[in-house]
Amino acid sequence: MKLVIVKYNAGNVYSVESALLRFGIQPLISDDAQQIRSADKVIFPGVGEARTAMAYLKEKKLDKLFKELQQPFLGICLGLQLMCSHSEEKDTTCLDIFPAQVKLFPATKKVPHMGWNALEKLRGPLFKDIAAGSYVYFVHSYYAEVTDLTSASASYSVPFSAAMQRENYYAVQFHPEKSADVGAQILKNFVDM
Repeated sequence: MKLVIVKYNAGNVYSVESALLRFGIQPLISDDAQQIRSADKVIFPGVGEARTAMAYLKEKKLDKLFKELQQPFLGICLGLQLMCSHSEEKDTTCLDIFPAQVKLFPATKKVPHMGWNALEKLRGPLFKDIAAGSYVYFVHSYYAEVTDLTSASASYSVPFSAAMQRENYYAVQFHPEKSADVGAQILKNFVDM
């Protein structure tokens, strides 16, 4: 299996690579359109700021490529936010794979939302063998609103999309590579698709 982790200026690629190596999978880390297009699966991780990340994707024409892909595609953290329509972070137009808005958490709690939080309302193949109430690790100041494409939710001041799914596109706001056994199972479920 050829699995590509997208390398871009907001990618947290090496922790994801380490998690996959534990399954015996040697991923390719690349921003090359042809390598991404020919992959069996694509992982789009991210930490950082939305506008700068989108500028890089557009420069490399990856914004258009991502929307054409047919293989399983997994966004992680900022990856989920960039797959939405728009982010309040520097008023950024995003990929619009998920028609959802990304908003700054209200100031009623400390921002960023950082640490372990429970997943609720799980559905879809990413959560095979994962129980509702399982804890995963989050670090984020912005969140995607809950929509009919939400495949798992969590709450921090407000309910938000902890995961989303549309056709072959999957995304998680949390870091599965830092979420112990639950995160490992979620990554395995993606790899096994």
